Amino acid sequence: MVLSRTRFVVLLLAFSLFAFAKAKEFVMPKASPAITYPAHDQHPNEKVTIAADPYDMADKASIFQINYAGGGYLPVFMVFTNDGDTPVSMNNLEVEFITHNRDKIPAATAEDLYRRFTHTKNGDNANAKRIPLPVPSGPKVGVKKGQRDEINDAMFAAKAVAPHETQAGFMFFDVSDISHPLAGGRIIVSGVNNTNGQELMYFEIPMENYLTASGTTASH
Repeated sequence: MVLSRTRFVVLLLAFSLFAFAKAKEFVMPKASPAITYPAHDQHPNEKVTIAADPYDMADKASIFQINYAGGGYLPVFMVFTNDGDTPVSMNNLEVEFITHNRDKIPAATAEDLYRRFTHTKNGDNANAKRIPLPVPSGPKVGVKKGQRDEINDAMFAAKAVAPHETQAGFMFFDVSDISHPLAGGRIIVSGVNNTNGQELMYFEIPMENYLTASGTTASH
């Protein structure tokens, strides 16, 4: 009897810890200056540096509730550092992931992610492998509140970077049909303007620099 009660308490505690872990709230990683990340592009004359830090490994992706990789998305932590004395605007920001085959993948919108990670009454589609033909899976019930909150909190939302400051957030790229998206890939950032409204030269961030620094190699 004592043993059974002890087992029950242990199982109850384990279940509680598991439920707590699953319900954890997303916390944005603290951003370092963009130049400190392996994959970055620095414009010394304009005093702006942009970095891209992919969250492609399980230990890094553990900050999320949603299994983005399971849904075909690559989360990338985008870091913008302004070392100048005037702010830069990102109201017209455009970010694309360019594969080694030169396919262009725009950064996903929140609505894109909501659609991909919508659930059904017959199960959770977030981790399901995408298939070419539709399969009946029950009526859609929308994205869970915790997942919606995570998407909204994680996505890059800054519209400007103040002088001598850094802004950061996640952008998500649909790489579901690419086996090794980072190999030979690059991220192109445009639409960054100075205080006179002039657009800065576009930024090109090679993902190979990230792979080299992390000791990862992959075939194209």
